[in-house]
Amino acid sequence: MAEILPGVHQVEGVDPSPDFSTHVYLLKDKGSSWTLIDSGLPGAHAAILAYLAKIKVEPTSVKRILLTHLHRDHTGSLKALAAQTKARTFAHWIEAAYIACDPKYDGPGTPPAEPFAVDERLKDGDPIDAAGGLVAYHTPGHTPGHTAYYQPERKLLFSGDLFFALGGKLALTPPDFTHHTPTAVISARRVAQLSIDGLMTYHGGPVTANAGASLRSLVQSLK
Repeated sequence: MAEILPGVHQVEGVDPSPDFSTHVYLLKDKGSSWTLIDSGLPGAHAAILAYLAKIKVEPTSVKRILLTHLHRDHTGSLKALAAQTKARTFAHWIEAAYIACDPKYDGPGTPPAEPFAVDERLKDGDPIDAAGGLVAYHTPGHTPGHTAYYQPERKLLFSGDLFFALGGKLALTPPDFTHHTPTAVISARRVAQLSIDGLMTYHGGPVTANAGASLRSLVQSLK
C-alpha cells in the first residue's frame, strides 16, 4: 500500500498469504532518518529491504526499530534487519526479556525462534525521538509487555496487536492469541481516552481517519 499517510508507509510484500495480513510500518523522522515499527515474520526482511530500495531509502537510514511485542510475526526478521540497517532496537523492558528468551515465553502465540538482545528497554510513557515524537504506551494483555506507540501531534496510534481491524470493524485481538484478555480490555480503555485520528493496526486495517469514534464504540461494548 506504500505511503498511506504523509511520512507513514505500510511496507509492501510482507504478507505471508492473502488470508493473513501483517503490517510493518516505516515512518519518516524529522531530518533524513527513518523508523520501522515491527519486523514481520522470518524472511520478511527481504521484502522490507526491497521496499526501501524502491523508495530510494538506504537501509542505514533506518535508525530505529520499535517492537510492539515478542511474537514471531513481529520479531521474526529483527536480527536480519538490525544487521542490515545497524538500527537501534527498542521494546518494553518486560518484552525485551522475552525477546532475549530470558526467560522463555510460555504464553499463547509463537515466541521468537532465537534470542535477540534489544538495545533500548522502554517503560510506560517514555518519549522516543522518532517520526516527529512518539510516546510508548505500555498496553499489556495480548502479551505482558505489549506496547503501542502514539504520535500526539498527528493523533496516530500504532497499536500492534491490541486491536484487529477486520472488514472495517475494530475488535480486540482474539482470546486464543492473548495472554490475558481482561488486561487487554483495560489497555483498550486507556488508549481510547487518547485523541486518535489514525489507528495503525498490525492485522487488518489500518484505519487512517476518524478512528477515535470507532475505538470508543468498541470499548463501550467490552466487558
